[in-house]
Amino acid sequence: MSNVLLKVNKIKKYFPKKTGSLKKNMSYVKAVDDVSFEVFEGETLGIVGESGCGKSTTGRMIMRLLEPTDGSILFEDVELSSLSKTEMRKARRDIQMVFQDPYASLNPRHTVKKILEEPLIVHGIGDKKERQTRVEEYLEIVGLSAYHAQRYPHQFSGGQRQRIGIARALMTNPKLIIADEPVSALDVSIQAQVLNLMKRLQEDLKLTYIFIAHDLGVVRHISDRVGVMYLGRLVEIAPSESLYAEPLHPYSQALLSAVPIPDPTYQREQIMLTGDTSSSTETGCTFQLRCPYATTVCKMNVPELVEVRPGHSVACHLVGEQQ
Repeated sequence: MSNVLLKVNKIKKYFPKKTGSLKKNMSYVKAVDDVSFEVFEGETLGIVGESGCGKSTTGRMIMRLLEPTDGSILFEDVELSSLSKTEMRKARRDIQMVFQDPYASLNPRHTVKKILEEPLIVHGIGDKKERQTRVEEYLEIVGLSAYHAQRYPHQFSGGQRQRIGIARALMTNPKLIIADEPVSALDVSIQAQVLNLMKRLQEDLKLTYIFIAHDLGVVRHISDRVGVMYLGRLVEIAPSESLYAEPLHPYSQALLSAVPIPDPTYQREQIMLTGDTSSSTETGCTFQLRCPYATTVCKMNVPELVEVRPGHSVACHLVGEQQ
């Protein structure tokens, strides 16, 4: 087994919300609630779920772009949540992020050269000539050309901009890259190119990825292990093949039943979930209002994430009973 690069332990992110006619009553939106997982060196951990499940918030807390309400985040045995802003800025040399929207994540006033040089300047890497060489080298690595360095973001297509975003994340030779829906804003034909690029870069540069997405087909293509989130909680985590072959949580089963299979002769029953995606309760399982198998115990107790097979953990009181 590879070394643990990142260990997330019971992290929470609660956003305060004032309610009532005078907005004096304070309640909280539990964007992320008690999430724990590990990421091993050289692997890709996919995190999937519907919009609003907390997957992007989790990624941003690891980067400390959002401060956790509670919990710990250990990167190479260093507690990130206890670092000062200066120390965290240094730590980000080893942890970089690729953002979802290639149109919004690049400064339109800067040339590609300036965009790619910025992380090198921030971290004090190289002199002017060395930075220039590095910019040209990484543009070539991501499938662009050195002369593109003098252009502005609006002169590129969506796929090319995302390649620039990937190049920017690579500039500091990071150990971990958090990719927050990096292909969801791209055409399907371009998605495959970017995913293949990321897989090649992982092999060549010995990278570790956390790959956040809502598209299970995309996640299967790139991930070694997959974690499924629902309303701020991790409900299942397993090796990719194990999860896709036999999902154990009812929510995972419903998600996978909706994934199209490129075989017109194959018939699979789609599991239709009823209820609002934002439905939540104060007690018990977060999925109880939409689960076709929910019982009294589901309404009373929050299920713990328990390993039921080697490497395959699920948070469900009724594992094995619902099938």
